[in-house]
Amino acid sequence: MAQTATLRRYEITLSDSDRGVYETLEWRAAQHPSETDRYLAARLIARCLEHAEGVEFTKGLDADDEPAIWQKNLRGELMAWIEVGSPSTERLHRASKTVGRLVIYAFKQPKKILEDAVAFKAHKVTEWKVIELDPAFLDRIAERTDKVNRWDLAISGGALYLTIGKDLLETSPTLHSVS
Repeated sequence: MAQTATLRRYEITLSDSDRGVYETLEWRAAQHPSETDRYLAARLIARCLEHAEGVEFTKGLDADDEPAIWQKNLRGELMAWIEVGSPSTERLHRASKTVGRLVIYAFKQPKKILEDAVAFKAHKVTEWKVIELDPAFLDRIAERTDKVNRWDLAISGGALYLTIGKDLLETSPTLHSVS
């Protein structure tokens, strides 16, 4: 019998002083049976960092032709392709041909993603942004993940301060791009 996704609920108070975004977000995220807790944590952090009009979770691992997150305008046109993890160079190359903005939130070998893309001569690789998330930070989030979750996420000066219960977790994502 096939396993089903685990539905997790999140209430996140987002205070992003770097972008002037202050909102309370309520999301339901379906965790695919093959999706690790670390990947789910990265997907949620990426969604918070990208929060804007038209940014949404997709079917993710259930759909080969969709990223983890995308942004569409009011006409339904794809504006941004936002990946999580270490997608293949070919996948990123194809995606970059369809959108104006490509972002990858990586927690394993982020520099290698760009090196492989340059060697492949991927489309518009100089415009790609790879944001490195600390695996230890994601693991600390994963340890605290439950069916119902309440987060307070503050972003200031590029640093993330995440409060889950009584625990404060901190990290500073690193931006990588082709120079």
